[in-house]
Amino acid sequence: MESNFIDYVKVLCRSGKGGRGSLHLKREKYQPNGGPDGGDGGRGGNIYLRGNHNIWTLLHLKYQRHIFAGNGGNGGREKRHGEDGRDVYIDVPCGTVAYDARTGKYVCDVKEDGQEVLLLKGGRGGQGNFQFRTSTNQAPRFAQPGEPMQEMMVVLELKLLADVGLVGFPNAGKSTLMGATTNARPKVANYPFTTMQPSLGIVPYREDRSFVIADIPGIIEGASEGKGLGLRFLSHIERNSLLLFLVPCDTDDIKKEYGILLGELNKFNPEMMEKHRVLAVTKCDLIDEETKELLRATLPDDLPCVFISSVTGDGLAELKDTLWEELNRTSNKMQAVIDEQVLVHRDKQMDTLATELKDAGEGEEIVFVDGEDIEDIDETGGADDQ
Repeated sequence: MESNFIDYVKVLCRSGKGGRGSLHLKREKYQPNGGPDGGDGGRGGNIYLRGNHNIWTLLHLKYQRHIFAGNGGNGGREKRHGEDGRDVYIDVPCGTVAYDARTGKYVCDVKEDGQEVLLLKGGRGGQGNFQFRTSTNQAPRFAQPGEPMQEMMVVLELKLLADVGLVGFPNAGKSTLMGATTNARPKVANYPFTTMQPSLGIVPYREDRSFVIADIPGIIEGASEGKGLGLRFLSHIERNSLLLFLVPCDTDDIKKEYGILLGELNKFNPEMMEKHRVLAVTKCDLIDEETKELLRATLPDDLPCVFISSVTGDGLAELKDTLWEELNRTSNKMQAVIDEQVLVHRDKQMDTLATELKDAGEGEEIVFVDGEDIEDIDETGGADDQ
């Protein structure tokens, strides 16, 4: 049975061409010297990419390989403006990246719901001869043609957006963990590469909070070079805020297997080494507490480690707490860019503002501070009042 999950499509897109301007000289019974009245042509239609959170796959574009915008209408007599071409909006899942198929050049990235990105601009309409009239050329006999359309073979690649991405070898217990912590029901079987497509699930947490995890098909050593399925799905790991590595407890060397997985991610994209990581030792229902303590001494010491069993549920609450804590660390969040002009007043603006406030009687003392001092002021009586 063919999968409905499509994360890679190639589409030929073409914007509309602009309409030509009209070359017309007015001739009426009582206006023998009416002059030029040719109207402008309409612009060609644009092509936009638009993020849509209700779509999670590119399946709807699999059989729509040609997307053309409308052409602009031609100008007419009596300064009639040509009709603008029809714009086309291509709805894509959030996390879709567009590339030029011929050059491989990055074009744009759609990350948010409702975000609109101009992919191809339509041609401008030509001006009619009415626009070229002058005192020395009162009857111009020329008009502009419309601008041509733009055409591009576009590659759309979906990279899943999730808070936590599951990373592990085949049969490490990723799909079992997904089924135990979310309402998703991925296929689970005792053979490698059971998961053939990524899937998303929402993990409920305390006080009606939640986060999203992505089940990525298992990668193997050499995946970054094209072995197995990893090369195709490694790109989905790039968009996850936190990486959860899963290694079974019956592995000969847990630390070595973790190092292999980390090495494949580093070869594929070194920037993924900056992401926060958590290690979960799975299938711990097969071992006792004494064995866990022996294994704990062999685990990597540069990241949080949790022993879990998705079958019995042991350790899942601790795992959720650890993931939530790592997701909400300050170092794991994007820092907002603060406009320095709002926080800092300099030179004449400071003097002018202080004078105006003093004259208006707004306060006896005016204090100007830099951004890092605002927190201290807020504790003593409110930054706005000060």
